[in-house]
Amino acid sequence: MPDGTARPDARAQIAGMIFAVLLIDAEGRIAEVNQAAEILLGTSARRLVGHSLPELLGPLDPRVEKRLKRADEALVARELVLTVREAELQVNLTVSPLAGAPGWRVVTLSEIAHEDTASVETVGESTPPGPSILAHEIKNPLSAIRGAAQLAARKLPHKDKPLARMITDEVDRIARLIDRMQQLGSTRSEPPEPCNPHEAIRSALATVRVASAGTLAGEGAFNVAFREEFDPSLPPVLANRDALEQVLINLLSNARDAAVEGARSPQVTIRTRYVHGLVFSAMRLGRAVRLPIEITVTDNGKGIDPALRGAVFEPFVSTKQSGQGLGLALVRKLVLDMGGSITHERDPRLGLTHFRVHLAQAQGQAPSQAGGKG
Repeated sequence: MPDGTARPDARAQIAGMIFAVLLIDAEGRIAEVNQAAEILLGTSARRLVGHSLPELLGPLDPRVEKRLKRADEALVARELVLTVREAELQVNLTVSPLAGAPGWRVVTLSEIAHEDTASVETVGESTPPGPSILAHEIKNPLSAIRGAAQLAARKLPHKDKPLARMITDEVDRIARLIDRMQQLGSTRSEPPEPCNPHEAIRSALATVRVASAGTLAGEGAFNVAFREEFDPSLPPVLANRDALEQVLINLLSNARDAAVEGARSPQVTIRTRYVHGLVFSAMRLGRAVRLPIEITVTDNGKGIDPALRGAVFEPFVSTKQSGQGLGLALVRKLVLDMGGSITHERDPRLGLTHFRVHLAQAQGQAPSQAGGKG
């Protein structure tokens, strides 16, 4: 090397990869794994070695399992659902036979939820993005329509006034939709700062509880229980307080709705904890990042349709009949803007759905500091 640094050997290169790599021997057993594989599978290398993939990953797609038995064939399987630690993960899987070593293969696993594949683009300061121009052009006539409806309401007979209110309500709804679409397309975000996560959580909980009491009291049929399981010693996180609060309001509202629709005793739990040694592969950053602060929102509803689980964070994908499919897309963008990660998983055994937000710890703040006390 020009600077005199020794070239990293193959073992160091594999250890540094941000996706899981497993070496499979000629008998179909795991011979070696990298750190990313330990993190993804939630088990140490010592416990993984000697097991077959089906033993660790639960029932595989029959087509994949059949191909895995052919040790000399390469394989690429996308959006494969695996069962790891009694939770479902969606991954992309590759199998590469090793030339000169009959039966030996290298398997890679990359969790789809962590593959932040959004392209990086540079937009000139003097050139407004297309969606912003479109939003501006749409909102101008909307304002005129709303104003005309308000004027008409003053002159209409009393029995026709609800029609004018319907127009203004629909205009407001469309304007809010455009605002959310603009947020999704925005390339600007507030820089993250040290933030007490429990203060943001309590504020979001208060908002959702008030909204739930108002909405559900009218129906008179449901009583959602909100449970808090906080680690009081949690240190400050690196986040934007307003963005974090918006993320939590969306997740808690979705969890409430899911529990109400799918459980006899609707319950939503929000839990915080410090996960030592947790590292996520941030594809958009090209490196592994430590995100030890975990905030989990759990509901006991019926869960997301399996056909949609791999796309719940995409725009215009919704499990609600009246949903616009922008809430979780915005949540994901806000979390990524803070340098964090968000995933979801279904625990079919307990009938629970978990949304987990992982954030970086604020520099210079140790877990023993009681940042969770607000």
